[in-house]
Amino acid sequence: QVQPRESGGGFVQPGGSLRLACAAAGDTFRKYSLAWFRQAPGKEREFVAGIREGSSPYYADSVKARFTLSRDNAANMLYLQKNNLKVEDTAVYYCAVKSNRVILSQIAESSAYSYWGQGTQVTVSS
Repeated sequence: QVQPRESGGGFVQPGGSLRLACAAAGDTFRKYSLAWFRQAPGKEREFVAGIREGSSPYYADSVKARFTLSRDNAANMLYLQKNNLKVEDTAVYYCAVKSNRVILSQIAESSAYSYWGQGTQVTVSS
């Protein structure tokens, strides 16, 4: 089962940092397309960052230069390092997985991903 599992959420003050992690099973993890989405209260789910096999990460403009996406294929893990957090980053963060290559034009589309985690809450507040 690919079923992603997120961890690492929590409460942090503005300007602080958090690292989210996502574990996903499978012998072909290196071929997976992986992404983080988030959903704030009263808002639609939005793309945060994504990565395909052998490609550089792709980021939403709102998090570029603050968030860093990385993957460890040997450990079947996806990470999202979040720095300089802002109140508007408060949301439930979801890990999304497709077990093969997402077309680049669809990397930010939630419909492109087949498997979703339960989400982890990130709250940024003073």
